[in-house]
Amino acid sequence: MEKIKETVYPLEEILTRYFTDHFERLNRYDIPKVTRMRREAMDFFKQNGFPHNKMENWRNTDMEGIYEEKLAVFDREIPFEKALSKIFLCEVHGFDTRAISVLNGSFYSPEELKLTVDEDGVIVGSLAKAQQEYPELIEKYYGEVMQQEDGLKALNTALASDGVFIYVPDNVEVKNTIQLINILNKPNLVINVRNLIVLGKNAKLTFLHCDDSVNLLAGFINKVNEIYLGENAELELYKLQNLNNETALLNQTAIHQSANSRLKVNVLSLNGGLIRNEITDLMNGEGAWSDIRGLYLMDQQQHIDNQVFVYHNMPHCNSNQLFKGILDNEATGVFNGYIYVARDAQQTNAFQRNSNILLTKTAQVDTMPHLEIYADDVKCSHGASVGQLDNEALFYLMQRGIPVDDARMLLLYAFADAIIKEISIEALRISIEDLVKRRLRGDLSICDRCVLHCSNPDTPVIFDIDLSKI
Repeated sequence: MEKIKETVYPLEEILTRYFTDHFERLNRYDIPKVTRMRREAMDFFKQNGFPHNKMENWRNTDMEGIYEEKLAVFDREIPFEKALSKIFLCEVHGFDTRAISVLNGSFYSPEELKLTVDEDGVIVGSLAKAQQEYPELIEKYYGEVMQQEDGLKALNTALASDGVFIYVPDNVEVKNTIQLINILNKPNLVINVRNLIVLGKNAKLTFLHCDDSVNLLAGFINKVNEIYLGENAELELYKLQNLNNETALLNQTAIHQSANSRLKVNVLSLNGGLIRNEITDLMNGEGAWSDIRGLYLMDQQQHIDNQVFVYHNMPHCNSNQLFKGILDNEATGVFNGYIYVARDAQQTNAFQRNSNILLTKTAQVDTMPHLEIYADDVKCSHGASVGQLDNEALFYLMQRGIPVDDARMLLLYAFADAIIKEISIEALRISIEDLVKRRLRGDLSICDRCVLHCSNPDTPVIFDIDLSKI
């Protein structure tokens, strides 16, 4: 762990002062464990400060401009009065989800806090409320997966007041997809959100996690997601990100995999001024399996940073990583893929690939695959590529009467399709296909509705060519 603190930024002073002045409000729902973790985390933050680009994992993402901002901390003192549909509407045609929402960092409900318990024992709702009603679960799982390895994670532990808690008991399959909608609609806020998801033995869940802006105002979202998968548990996790160019999103996810658990992750980043996705997959049980994929479409001066760490700590585990990016204008990107294989993790299969297309000379991407292997009976590989569109393929399509702009977009979509086609929910996949086509045409930006609502079945974007032939 790097401990280099060179500068005290204005935002750091604001946040530490807020912690001191409002500690009683912050921990009013806490169990003793969480209160203790808050204090320890703030001590860590005061000592280490914000991460910066002299640290290895941060050297290609400059956060200094955000640290210099004088942002406020959102403090929800009264219940929300306006119906959520008046603020935001998310609709995927033909896709039935159980939607829950977090607005400006707080669980959204007409009541102060809300927690529902289904007949099969599935618990969904406010993390703060869960501390009151299920302290034994919070005691067992909270803070056990995500390690406090930098100042931003510590800051989240210290200041997060709420988030979403999902608990799926042993042998329960959640039939409907649970959709978490994170919405930012207030200006100049720094928001810390904490989500905790626990799947018991043989449990199954499909989870759709959306981050959206509903205006063009600045903000900084510092989010931590802790996920625990019991033995033979199965999780499909989809992350959709469509934020304005003034918003920075730090999305940090840590996952514990028990024996024979299965994890499928698909991260789709369509818009955002600065997005950093950190995914840490801890394969702590023998026979665990994971497939982690991502697609990022950046333009203008947008910046995307994907950090993926997979730790093979036990034998007979399999992992796959595939991330693809298309960068236009002056957009910049980072991919840091890391595979660790422990000494006793024999018969490991681990594969990693990052591919990028740069559409201009001013777009840039840094791709850094890493393998660290201590076992000898393994199959591991990694690869990375950065290039432009294939001119021969473009010429081939143009020879067949396809205009150059359409031919260019078809090739870009075919490049992205390796990620999109792995979406197993048909209605969601169709909507994402449409969103990506619109994004490649330059038609899609954030609006006052969820981007998924732009996918109108009466006016789809249609290609007049079979993509399988490209």
